[in-house]
Amino acid sequence: MTEINHRFVEVNGLRLHVAEAGTGPLVVLLHGFPECWYSWRHQLGALAEAGFHVVAPDQRGYTRSDRPGSVEDYTMLHLVGDVVGLIDALDEPDAVVVGHDWGAPVAWHTALLRPDVVRAVAGLSVPFVGSTPVPPLQAARHRYGDTFYQLYFQNAGVEKDFETDLDTTFRRILYGISGDNPEIRPLLVPEGEGFFDSWTDPAELPSWLTERDIATYAAEFAGSGFSGPLNWYRNIDHNWELTSAWRSATIGAPALFVAGDRDPVISWYDAAKLEPMMRTVIPDLRGVELLPGAGHWIQQERPAEVSTALVDFARSTS
Repeated sequence: MTEINHRFVEVNGLRLHVAEAGTGPLVVLLHGFPECWYSWRHQLGALAEAGFHVVAPDQRGYTRSDRPGSVEDYTMLHLVGDVVGLIDALDEPDAVVVGHDWGAPVAWHTALLRPDVVRAVAGLSVPFVGSTPVPPLQAARHRYGDTFYQLYFQNAGVEKDFETDLDTTFRRILYGISGDNPEIRPLLVPEGEGFFDSWTDPAELPSWLTERDIATYAAEFAGSGFSGPLNWYRNIDHNWELTSAWRSATIGAPALFVAGDRDPVISWYDAAKLEPMMRTVIPDLRGVELLPGAGHWIQQERPAEVSTALVDFARSTS
């Protein structure tokens, strides 16, 4: 079994915790919400064994990494800056940058804003389709109403929904939007309810998720809380403003997109139109793979398939 090493790297005045393995061309794995380096536990070994130096940071605000105190410290420009700074701190000229969930927009924007350091880019679960013509939260309110979860996350104090019982938080969210839930869950928070009020604990964990996994996530978040992670959401409209100069730009790097066909995020799109839509803004899109029966936590639910896809993609672009 490949050994995963842990250390801290100084990046842009922050200490970022990274998990890393292997030697060779650099691959950077960016986690989503509410995750950490551990969400890449399967891919770290697979990519290292395939001949890559693979690094999975806890991104700013998360778990073992530094957690700036201001909402304004979590814009897309900060997040992209951390990826670029990490590549530089590792003394590498470029990297294949891979992101899942919130990590996917960070990966896509790193390729968009700094193509000189992105050899190739892959997104899991969240596609890149360009910018909305109006601020994203305005567009979300128009499409989904005031109960859309991203609007709920703008409220102060919603951290308690996640922090009160970490074990329950991870049981509910990891099962709730996985492919094992018979319902493709709409990400809405009814008025007067907390985020998890209508979610239930699974009677039995799915085969890809263990009690040890739940305990690991809970332990990682026990000392860090959720203010940093939720501050990413509180910059959604600000990011739209900050990246306006790139609104009509395209991503030039070779790219890959992988998601589950039972992912709630994918349900927001017309699946038949998704690939053509992505190709308008990513001309060198090498593939769009929707894994049947998989949900949102794609690299954990389908580790072998995702690892194979990422290894093949990284090899083809290195």
